[in-house]
Amino acid sequence: MGGVFCVEMRILVAITGASGMIYAQRLLDRLGESGHETHVVLSAYAQMVIKQELPDGLRLAEGIESHGLKSMNAPFASGSNACDAMVVIPCTMGTMGRIAHGFADNVLLRAADVALKENRKLILVIRETPLNLVQLKNMELLLLAGATILPANPHFYFKPQTIEEVADTVVARVLDHLGVENEVSPRWQEEE
Repeated sequence: MGGVFCVEMRILVAITGASGMIYAQRLLDRLGESGHETHVVLSAYAQMVIKQELPDGLRLAEGIESHGLKSMNAPFASGSNACDAMVVIPCTMGTMGRIAHGFADNVLLRAADVALKENRKLILVIRETPLNLVQLKNMELLLLAGATILPANPHFYFKPQTIEEVADTVVARVLDHLGVENEVSPRWQEEE
């Protein structure tokens, strides 16, 4: 187990239009059964990618609250009511760049801005390769501001057999960094 685990948190999951919707779905599945208060916001293009990659659509467990992208009335759009943690999964380079430079013209970007200014956990699960210098500089800005950059890089040392098992190797790392106890994916074992 990595990290210190919290009893209950309010977590915002933001989904952008990058490929990798399985990561968002698997994370939401786990958070739905975790007992943590979970909220979701989707970028405009996320809807199109969800249609391509999740034929049955995005499933939200009972109790997970969805918010409109333009709804600045969402509680986490203000520093006086910030969420405890925010995950952008998958995170496009465009969204990452807008967050890095303080653009906050919708609730997703505003919530990320609030997370940074209130020193709350902000995890960006980027899905892009190769990376250019502008993207790397944006990552540097975000790291300096306190964000966690967690590329969607699965591991294969336990020989996953399904695409879900592969995706869960990334989801487990996100949950670890959120401080959500989990046994989603086997962990590296010490040699016997």
